[in-house]
Amino acid sequence: MKITRAGSNPSMKGPEDWFTGTVRVDPVFQTEAPSTVSGSHVTFEPGARTAWHTHPAGQTIVITFGKGRVQREGGPVEEVTAGDTVWFPAGEKHWHGASPDTAMSHYAIQEAVNGEAVSWLEKVTDEDYAG
Repeated sequence: MKITRAGSNPSMKGPEDWFTGTVRVDPVFQTEAPSTVSGSHVTFEPGARTAWHTHPAGQTIVITFGKGRVQREGGPVEEVTAGDTVWFPAGEKHWHGASPDTAMSHYAIQEAVNGEAVSWLEKVTDEDYAG
């Protein structure tokens, strides 16, 4: 058994290469082998968002606060709110972030495959974000 005390993992600013706008990432858990699951709580200020990206084993996000937007490549921009859960299948190109006027927080849960949990791609344009 391992207990990780609340606040024991330092917060970090979302790297500019992976995010647009002000984003804070709070690591929540990193499992130990043989498990490959990890999770973070991510907070996006209004208008902030991820870059396009994929996950080799998929990703689940659970919206915990506010209002946000999600989109998979080729699909419409969808609005999400606190309490919603979104599953992105393995390899699906997507992005997620806050709405233009409201912050959004979510838990992000994903598994690593061969040591990689995410592949970051190009930034989401303002046109893509607007839908």
